[in-house]
Amino acid sequence: MSDQIKRPAGEAGINRVVLAYSGGLDTSVILKWLQTEYGCEVVTFTADLGQGEELEPARAKAELMGIKREHIFIDDLREEFVKDYVFPMMRANALYEGLYLLGTSIARPLIAKRQIEIAKMVGADAVSHGATGKGNDQVRFELGYYALNPDIKVIAPWREWDLT
Repeated sequence: MSDQIKRPAGEAGINRVVLAYSGGLDTSVILKWLQTEYGCEVVTFTADLGQGEELEPARAKAELMGIKREHIFIDDLREEFVKDYVFPMMRANALYEGLYLLGTSIARPLIAKRQIEIAKMVGADAVSHGATGKGNDQVRFELGYYALNPDIKVIAPWREWDLT
């Protein structure tokens, strides 16, 4: 990352970004990277899909990294997730390779939906996620973003980083 060009604040029209934030290592590094490389304000969004005790540590970590309390969103999406995503998935007998439930992957469109709603609420120019280029999660996030707001800018750090 050291040979990347630092972007001045607001470059590419990005002043505020909503990050899908778990509070884990990857998205915490991404949070700091967005602040330093893009010079923009970061709003975090953590979806409560039933993970319980992981939620408050995510809030605390975001605060430690300088995120204003009013820019930390932790939304309870459990009911919507089960009713509108999990039950239809089960009724369709949707299994990965015929064996595994699609718990994590089926949540990505819901997370993307709420991120776009928050971006509109807070006047964000962009959204960001921590999905790597190896899996399909980046596609799940980004197709959701673009379906709901075709003009949104998407920052996908794993595609920008030169980690060779």
